[in-house]
Amino acid sequence: MLEIKPLNYLSIYLDRLIKGRLWLKVIIGLVLGAGLGILLNPSAGLVSQSFSVTAANWLDLPGQLFMRLVQMIMIPLIFASIITGIISNTSENLKSFGLKLLLYFLFTTVVSIVIGLTLTLIMKPGQYIFALGGFPNSGEELAVPSEVPNLLENIPTAISNLIPNNPLESILTGEMLAVVIFTVIIGVAITQLNKETANPIIRFTAAIQKICMIVVSWAMILVPYAVFGLMAALLSRIGINIFIGLGYYMLVILLGLLLLLGFYMLLLLIIGKNPLTFLRAIREPQLLAFSTSSSAAVMPISMRTADEKLGVSSNISDFVIPIGATINMDGTAMSQCATTLFMAQAYGMELTTMNLLLITVTVVAASIGTPAIPGGGIIILASVLQSVGIPMDGIIVIIGLDRILGMFKTAVNVTGDLTACVIFNKFYGVKKEETELIAAAPD
Repeated sequence: MLEIKPLNYLSIYLDRLIKGRLWLKVIIGLVLGAGLGILLNPSAGLVSQSFSVTAANWLDLPGQLFMRLVQMIMIPLIFASIITGIISNTSENLKSFGLKLLLYFLFTTVVSIVIGLTLTLIMKPGQYIFALGGFPNSGEELAVPSEVPNLLENIPTAISNLIPNNPLESILTGEMLAVVIFTVIIGVAITQLNKETANPIIRFTAAIQKICMIVVSWAMILVPYAVFGLMAALLSRIGINIFIGLGYYMLVILLGLLLLLGFYMLLLLIIGKNPLTFLRAIREPQLLAFSTSSSAAVMPISMRTADEKLGVSSNISDFVIPIGATINMDGTAMSQCATTLFMAQAYGMELTTMNLLLITVTVVAASIGTPAIPGGGIIILASVLQSVGIPMDGIIVIIGLDRILGMFKTAVNVTGDLTACVIFNKFYGVKKEETELIAAAPD
């Protein structure tokens, strides 16, 4: 229809962060923050309880500012990126792989949930917390739903609710799935306009993208300080014994993410791609995703990597990555399932098979609408816990850990989006010479 510039040109706003080794600054911030947090913990005997609480509140400030800045521009960025991605595709492309892409994302989400459930049931990280006294209200009689709601009766209502009757309300409340569907409908409608009518809309959308990326580049300045303050505040608030138990929980989550990464590599092998070449090529978006904990913020870098280093056609990456950054949250889905079981174990609760099925269904539905921002998974986790009757008191501790684990989850989420690009490019993209891919990959 209309010729527009690929979205990967916006990566220039993030180049200086990669050259400045933002990921290394984040790791240094983690280590220094952990040291300061141990010193500020009242159990160390160096400071009073009141001073520790006050210091933790101030240390949290950079992280709160960063999260709010990214959250502020997330919906405009997603909105503009999806529309641009749709406009850059022909209607034939959308018809050929649009539904298949959604089914693929659903498949990988289910696989990630199975990994999370299986790993947590085997390793039982919550039992260590329960042995140390558990979370608040542990040991009390807790009501656990024994039956899964009649899903067949709810499906028609759920399908009709996918289309928002008030898009502005969905935007204000952060209902990402409704926002995505509204955006896709608007994008497809724009492709039906003549060139003279559509050009101003395209220019306006491109301007929104540039503005959002400028704000993102400003927010990135806070990242090392945000991670430093987050780690210091977290360790100043919880006891060392509890932290050791939580450390085992973190190990389970990281192992699950590693297994999920291995699943992506298996998919690449099946379609004849070299996983090692793939991993070398995507180091930049992975490191930036790790540093920022926001898959939405690194979309331009992901697109450039897909186009220039993975040999993916722009018409594939410009459509797959914005959609994937919004609804393909495999790492987050895996973590939410594992965390739900972990908290049930920490409270000494026994979940039935029907409860596990309810968790799976809830997480599949919820992960599609998880905001692509730092801490976005916690918003959805609360509804998952509520669905199976698990108290949400312990979520206060999980919030701090989730911000740390979020860096790893986001890196895996971005890897999943790029894996999808390679897979769909294999069947629907413009073919490129294999030598171009090898030459583009970093040494």
